[in-house]
Amino acid sequence: MAAVPDVTPTSSPTTVLRRLYLGRFVFALLWAALFGAVAGDLGAPARLLLVLYPVVDLAAALVDVRSRGTDGRSPAVLYANVAFSAVAAVALAVVGGEPTGVLATWGLWAVAAGATQLAVGVARRAVGGQWPIMLSGGLSVLAGIAFLAMSSGGSSVTGIAGYATLGGIFFLASALRLGRGSADRTAADR
Repeated sequence: MAAVPDVTPTSSPTTVLRRLYLGRFVFALLWAALFGAVAGDLGAPARLLLVLYPVVDLAAALVDVRSRGTDGRSPAVLYANVAFSAVAAVALAVVGGEPTGVLATWGLWAVAAGATQLAVGVARRAVGGQWPIMLSGGLSVLAGIAFLAMSSGGSSVTGIAGYATLGGIFFLASALRLGRGSADRTAADR
């Protein structure tokens, strides 16, 4: 699992976000590879991974709230994301290995988490590097709707790995844009 970023007062808000986003990228890719390998039968490893993903999202939102230098408007939305992720983790544990329940639960969570991610990205536009986050949030809402639609047909859950991979790529894009933006601002300050 990705290391928790340092959120000491000496860390700049963009540094904290960049570390958080890079950690989320690494986690998402590792998670997707593992889930893709075990998702076929929805046995215990797959079910554990399904619960783990929203738990890590919850932890990342708490780290984000704790950093608090990034903007003055997103903590309430981040706390909502904490609640959505907690409910999703519990619900995924309850539905177990039943594909219809997994897809429906994941879909509802993807819609809620995507909407909160979009809202946080919009609130942080001035920080820079948020376009990938906003795009990811919007696509998460659409993917969630697709997962909900797939749940009625008893589709395979392996598409969830692709969802995580794409989300990770958006976190990487945002981290890289944050890094470039802070380097540009540092150079301009000299």
